[in-house]
Amino acid sequence: MVKVAVIYYSSTGTNYKLANWAADAIKEAGAEVKVVRAQETAPKPAIASNPKWEQHLQDTEHVPEASSDDIEWADAIIFSMPTRFGGVPSQMKQFIDSQGGLWAAGKTANKVVSAMSSASNPHGGHEATLLNFYTSMMHWGAIIVPPGYTDQSAFTSGGNPYGNSVTHTPDGDFVEDVENAVKHQAKRVVEVATKIHG
Repeated sequence: MVKVAVIYYSSTGTNYKLANWAADAIKEAGAEVKVVRAQETAPKPAIASNPKWEQHLQDTEHVPEASSDDIEWADAIIFSMPTRFGGVPSQMKQFIDSQGGLWAAGKTANKVVSAMSSASNPHGGHEATLLNFYTSMMHWGAIIVPPGYTDQSAFTSGGNPYGNSVTHTPDGDFVEDVENAVKHQAKRVVEVATKIHG
């Protein structure tokens, strides 16, 4: 059975929702899955300044923090994160940067990886964040599996071929209908990982 880790960072819940949709699809595809979160590294005053951020952190305390063990365990990994000025948020970057030991030992090679993102406006850096993130995966020697246009859901979800992304309102509502596209991306990751590691 293929093992898939879904590693996310979410400040107010958007990427947590994407991660759980992906996990549901992975189970449906017959793979083993675990959902883990990148450690929150923002200062407490910054978190406290946004009630939704503070509440989401409390609501997800039960979700295990991601570790190197999760990467070593997984045949495939789906990452989900918001954009920060078109780049990877520092919390996820910190997690990736701390995997040098695994990388140096060759333990990130041939992991099947895919990524998702979000922003509060349609041109807020969705695609740039994914492309920036995939650069690290190239250094890992990972096998990048984007959704491309391999399913009709791409044409109703905003059509991001690099990885699904969603625009959210200040209230946290999703602008695009991305659930089916996220689930397709997750099943595609399982399909490819099964061919490589199954």
